[in-house]
Amino acid sequence: MRILITGGAGFIGSHIVDACREAGHQPFVVDDLSSGSRDNLPADVPFFEVDIRDQPSVAKVFAEVRPEAVCHQAAQMSVSRSVREPAFDAQVNLLGLVHIFDEAVKVGCQRLVFASSGGVLYGDVTEPADEDSPAAPISPYGISKWAGEKYLQFFVNEHKVQGVALRYANVYGPRQNPHGEAGVVAIFSQKMLRGETPRINGDGRYDRDYVYGPDVAAANLAALTKTLPEPFVAFNIGTGLKTDVNQLEEQVRKQVLRRLAADGRKVELAPAEHGPARPGDLRSSVVCAKRAENLLGWTPRVSLEEGLHRTVDWFADHAK
Repeated sequence: MRILITGGAGFIGSHIVDACREAGHQPFVVDDLSSGSRDNLPADVPFFEVDIRDQPSVAKVFAEVRPEAVCHQAAQMSVSRSVREPAFDAQVNLLGLVHIFDEAVKVGCQRLVFASSGGVLYGDVTEPADEDSPAAPISPYGISKWAGEKYLQFFVNEHKVQGVALRYANVYGPRQNPHGEAGVVAIFSQKMLRGETPRINGDGRYDRDYVYGPDVAAANLAALTKTLPEPFVAFNIGTGLKTDVNQLEEQVRKQVLRRLAADGRKVELAPAEHGPARPGDLRSSVVCAKRAENLLGWTPRVSLEEGLHRTVDWFADHAK
């Protein structure tokens, strides 16, 4: 199957490219490289450096590729930036999304998969929220993701295509950049490996559901290929387990010390500092992914401990 992956040079998108190739599909990538990197992709993957806000350029890509499915990962992904710049967030996450879906249906694309966000969509929740929980986004980023799902439903109903919204928890892993909700894993890893003092926003008592990037890629592959019970379905993609930022810092520190010892490096890691809280941050976010297990056959396979082990090793191996 010919699959167009927007944001495919980014952290999550590039893992989806890998998963599609391993399953025998042909991925094509659209990315403006504002946060992604061409180095994340195999050299033989067709690549188009395009800003999704530029509809004429988007249209040219679709006319050339004519994909059978679209996996839309490209986004403005920072909650704090969305608070500072809500117009920019809407331009990328809504106008850009409409450009992608509009051009997809013009060339006969049959399935649209959209990276939504369970991490911000449900608001503050102390127990794992399922897909029937009411949407209560408080940031422009969360609002744009919720509106994106509504646009997807419109395209499904109007153009008789299939649509899947994947509501991610906090995704982390190799190739991660320091932006977005789960960027804290990348920040902690990079700083500690350099012997620098990590900083925790606010008191650090912010509970999050951390899910490993390649596991999320597997969920996207399932969403692109599995038979759906309805034309539009939303799935939470997470672990259902909460870890606060203070606990996360301790676990990353453990993995960094392990790696430094293995490399024969002796570095004294100072205790984390606490800075001001970030605007728009939820206190608690955790999702229930039973629907994805039941209908897609997807469950997270990599524990947080193992995922942090692999992530810290990746950052150590790719230190600049």
